[in-house]
Amino acid sequence: MRRRALLATAGLAPFAARAEDWPARPITILVGFAPGGGTDIIARLLAPALQAELGQPIAVENRPGASGTIAALAGSRAAPDGSTFYMSTVSASAVVPPLMKPPPFDINRDQTPVVLAATVPLVAVVPKDAVAQTIQQVLARARENPGKLNYSSSGVATQQHLATELLCSEARVQMTHVPFRGTGQAVNEILAGRIDLALDTLPTYLPHIRNGGVRALAVTMPQRVEWLPDVPTIAESGFPGFDSNVWYMLMGPPGLPAPIQARVAAAVGKALRDPVLGPRVQQAGFIRGGGSPAEAAALLNRDAARYAALIRNAGVTLE
Repeated sequence: MRRRALLATAGLAPFAARAEDWPARPITILVGFAPGGGTDIIARLLAPALQAELGQPIAVENRPGASGTIAALAGSRAAPDGSTFYMSTVSASAVVPPLMKPPPFDINRDQTPVVLAATVPLVAVVPKDAVAQTIQQVLARARENPGKLNYSSSGVATQQHLATELLCSEARVQMTHVPFRGTGQAVNEILAGRIDLALDTLPTYLPHIRNGGVRALAVTMPQRVEWLPDVPTIAESGFPGFDSNVWYMLMGPPGLPAPIQARVAAAVGKALRDPVLGPRVQQAGFIRGGGSPAEAAALLNRDAARYAALIRNAGVTLE
C-alpha cells in the first residue's frame, strides 16, 4: 500500500512529464498463456507493427499460469513508465481475480485498460475421428455417460471454462473439466484424441479445422461467423440466446499517464487498419478491435459485472 501511495504522489509527476518523449527504451508485452493460444497470437501479430510505429524494440514474453493472472499481476506491479504492458483477456482481468482468495489484484484499481485488440468467437471442436457429428450428439453422449466425457480449457474460470459450463448447465449434462496452462497445450491433447470436446478460441483452432485435424461442430456467437459459414451456432442448435466470446485487451499498470495510453491506443488502431496486417488479423479468426482507453475501460467494467452474475448462477469456484 505504501508503494502505491508513493506512485500516486511523487512517482507519477516525472512519468507524466516525460510522457511526450516516450518511448525511450524497449517495451515488453506480457502474455499470460503458453505460446499458440489466441492471446499469444494477437500479441505477436501486433508487435512488429507497434515496434515500427513507436520506434522501439517490442518483446512478447510468455508468463503462463493461474488462468492468465500471473502475467496480469506482473503487469499491475510494473512501473507506470510505458515500458511494460500485458495482453489480457476478460477472464484474466475481470473474471478470475475476484474468485481467488485473496484476490491477486483489484480489477478496477490495479490495471489500466488501454485498447481493445480483438474479439473472437469460441468454436466447439471434437477430435477428427469422433463419432459425434453435431454438438447435440456430443451432449447426448454426455447425458448417457455422466462425467465420463471431458472438455478442455486454458484455466479455471476462463471463458472456455465458463462457456462450456454454461452449455452443460443448459443441456443438463455433466462433463469433466481438464484445465491447461494455455490453449496451445490443449490443442495437442485434442489432436491426439484424449479430449472429447473443446469450446475454445477460433484463431487457435482454425488452422486445425482447415487441415482436418479437428472437426468444428458449432460457434458461440449469436450469428454464424464468416470463417466457418457452414458451421451452426450453439444458439441455433437448441440453445436460444447462447452467446459467448473472448476479447483481448492491451493493459498497462496503474498510473500509466494518459498521453501514453492515447498514443498506444492510436498505434494499435493504426496497425489494425493497416491494409496488410489488418486482413491478416481477420483471416486468422479475429474480429479487429481499436477505440479509446475510455471505451476499453467501459468494456472491462461491463463484462466484469456480466460474468460475475454468470459465475454466481453456475456456482463456479476456484476451490
